[in-house]
Amino acid sequence: MRVLCTTLGSPSHGRAQLPLLRALAKSGHQVLVATTESLVAVFRDDDVEVTAALPRFNPLAMIGPYLSTLPETLDMTQPSPEMSRLLTRGLAGPGVKTQLDILLPLAREFRPDLILRDGMDMSAVLTAELLGVPQLPTPSGFSNIMDPAELLPQLNERREELGLAAPDDPLSVVPHGRVDYVPPAFSFARHLPPTWSYRQTVDVERGAVLPPWAAELPTDRALVYAAIGTALPSIREHLADPAASLPVKVPDTAETLRAFADAAAELDDCTVVVSTSGVPLDTGSLPGHVHVTERVPQPLLLESVDLFVTHGGFNSIREAMRTGTPLAVLPHFGDQHANAERVVELGLGRHITDRGAGGIAEVCRELLADPVSRARARSARLAMLTLPDVEQAVDDLEGIAG
Repeated sequence: MRVLCTTLGSPSHGRAQLPLLRALAKSGHQVLVATTESLVAVFRDDDVEVTAALPRFNPLAMIGPYLSTLPETLDMTQPSPEMSRLLTRGLAGPGVKTQLDILLPLAREFRPDLILRDGMDMSAVLTAELLGVPQLPTPSGFSNIMDPAELLPQLNERREELGLAAPDDPLSVVPHGRVDYVPPAFSFARHLPPTWSYRQTVDVERGAVLPPWAAELPTDRALVYAAIGTALPSIREHLADPAASLPVKVPDTAETLRAFADAAAELDDCTVVVSTSGVPLDTGSLPGHVHVTERVPQPLLLESVDLFVTHGGFNSIREAMRTGTPLAVLPHFGDQHANAERVVELGLGRHITDRGAGGIAEVCRELLADPVSRARARSARLAMLTLPDVEQAVDDLEGIAG
């Protein structure tokens, strides 16, 4: 079987696909990943072919024509149903043609039997329909917040331009279902039905190990881990592009990281590890119980963590569920606000609404003293462990591809 996979956005999108692609390659299937130059490194240690054929993906630029009609600036630090609707429309808008013009010739040459796509990639939907092959989205935050009824009119416009049928069914965007790594009872998808669910793995990066300093962390006190993820720095980079003139307000990455670090300083009865994702941070004033690192194998560290302070990206949420780790979520944009709400609904943690260091520290103290959240997080972990291993996906995908 020949499988074409598309990956856009931040490195977290590619890491969500790695276990699935690894299982396919192990079974002898040929996998080609079409991605951007900045994401090639995500796949470098795996037995898949990678091409950096796709242009840099900037979702803000794709929704530019829609944002320019808004009467006021959209504050992405606040929940915004309007932003989700605009993003859904924009990703299937006329701007998708740029990516389609690159992906379609590549796919025709590769001749895939199946396409696994980034949840934000509508060019892969159109490519699959033009080639007559099945496509499925891989786990992504956008798939969780996407309303297919909102997407359908724009997608059908693109279909008609290409001479394709324009169905009335909003779920035509996922005709063969979608891949997820959480049980249906813990689904974060608001509008899509549960379909192919597999167990989230803690083994994402090949050969990943914790650094030696992790073994020296005190174990006679609670261990808290705080991280801003990879998507927020990417969004800031996008705003340095022509999209910078758009009426969009996003959080300041350095400000968020500083708040995490200052909150960690207040938690003087804990050990706190803060991951910066490479964003500069002045650590001179931080006390000894705060350990700052640029990067750490997150799924591994979470196995020993009592609380995870996170921006609320879907990768981070799943990894915490897999290890039974309660969550304190400070959302910033996109699906993260919906993720924070869902975390509260499921009893897996709290939504941080006071973005200052004091507010973050207060939520952390509440969660560390809350046995209910810990018990619910363990329930989520047990439910995750009932799912089939991701290698089962190979047989399922072979069946879909015929």
